[in-house]
Amino acid sequence: MGTAPLFLVDELPEGTSAVLDGPEGRHAATVRRLRAGEEITLADGRGNLAHTVVDTVGHDRLDLRVVSRAVLDPPAPRVVLAQALVKGDRGELAVELATEAGVDEILPWRASRCVVKWEDGPRGDKALARWRATVRSAAKQARRPWVPPVAAPVSTRGLAALCGSHERVLVLHESATEGIAPFLQPAPADVLLVVGPEGGVSDEEIATLTAAGAHAVRLGPEVLRASTAAAVALGAIGALTGRWSPRG
Repeated sequence: MGTAPLFLVDELPEGTSAVLDGPEGRHAATVRRLRAGEEITLADGRGNLAHTVVDTVGHDRLDLRVVSRAVLDPPAPRVVLAQALVKGDRGELAVELATEAGVDEILPWRASRCVVKWEDGPRGDKALARWRATVRSAAKQARRPWVPPVAAPVSTRGLAALCGSHERVLVLHESATEGIAPFLQPAPADVLLVVGPEGGVSDEEIATLTAAGAHAVRLGPEVLRASTAAAVALGAIGALTGRWSPRG
């Protein structure tokens, strides 16, 4: 038997009854076509869950009965992804796959070889909003109790300044001579994972990041696309550290 579908709300209900309306309620009633007696989970995206049963279904809302609650700890180690900006749908694919693979936070990175830069202004704001919407949708699809925040884009200098606040910083690079495993045993408390653009991380960027404490690593002999590398790396991190998210 599969797990109950998950719907995101700003705040969980406090009592024993709840109403799911707005876009989520409309989706549940008209797209998912949920019926009375079915179970659904409400989540606030911050690890808090309410397990509910549908009492009645309206045109664009569900009336729910709360049967139990759970508060889940975030996964460990915490993994923050610095994802270089990728042109077109591949950037959204990158954050979608990373979210499904369990990333905890995403930092859009304006790497030197990025084709797009997300300059400050309406166009950059629109692109950032697309990433955030993609992450939210992917978290629902994966039934994750935690929705990764997507921060404002950072430069290489800004990324280097963040390296000191993480126990381990790993930069995926095709010319690296070391694998990922030695840096994950024993498991660190948190990891900053850096994924470059399709053109790769430049020598200057590698020098800047390693000077700030990062380690250049590779996952294997294959060269991965910028849109899929993070998800593959997250799988490796999970396997090497025993990281997973228990369900309440």
